[in-house]
Amino acid sequence: MKRSKRYAGAATLVEPKATYALDDAVSKLKDGATAKFDETAEVTFVLGIIPSRVNVRGTCNLPNGTGKTVRILAFAKGGAVAEAEGAGADFVGGEDLAKKIQDGWFEFDKVVATPDMMPVVGKLGKVLGPRGLMPSPKTGTVTKDIGQVVSELKGGMVEFRSDRQGVIHTLFGKASFEPAALKDNLSEIIRSVAERRPEDGIRGRYIRKVSISSTMGPGITLDAAEVNEIVESTE
Repeated sequence: MKRSKRYAGAATLVEPKATYALDDAVSKLKDGATAKFDETAEVTFVLGIIPSRVNVRGTCNLPNGTGKTVRILAFAKGGAVAEAEGAGADFVGGEDLAKKIQDGWFEFDKVVATPDMMPVVGKLGKVLGPRGLMPSPKTGTVTKDIGQVVSELKGGMVEFRSDRQGVIHTLFGKASFEPAALKDNLSEIIRSVAERRPEDGIRGRYIRKVSISSTMGPGITLDAAEVNEIVESTE
């Protein structure tokens, strides 16, 4: 696969097959983020789960936020409407919003709902599900405390979920963040994934590999011993 000169230059910052302590990894991520836009800091977990038996999903409140403006759609009625609006939801409604989505409208990044709205939201599973937008009690996006969840999403909550290969991809900030802020966010997402270790359906180590990158930069594998220290701190 042909790479750009910019990528080739960034790739020289990372030694093949080498692993890096969190401080060094974050530094290399920032140095390799040379695109003209503020690249997203991304993290990938390779899990030792059996994907056909279990998946890992949850949320994490990043202490320093995501650096992104999140557009939130809230399905609510009654008093929950004012609660969602007061917390900063960008769109609040019910059947009217469901119809817009069925007609092809997707100008939002996250969807939350109160439990009594799930009969409406459930009909959107085929369009929201493939986009990773379907609200779920497991990620806290179906809740009676809709105002709190909207506030958390606006403030830096990220969702994560393992795919069919047992891999999690999510973000933990922007390349423009200070190194300490990126490290704090990264440590928190590692803890959150560790805390959701399933009871069974694991083959070997639960977290086999963690790597980070900027949107356009090379992958940087984290030192397993340091990742394990963070994991053990959750036990």
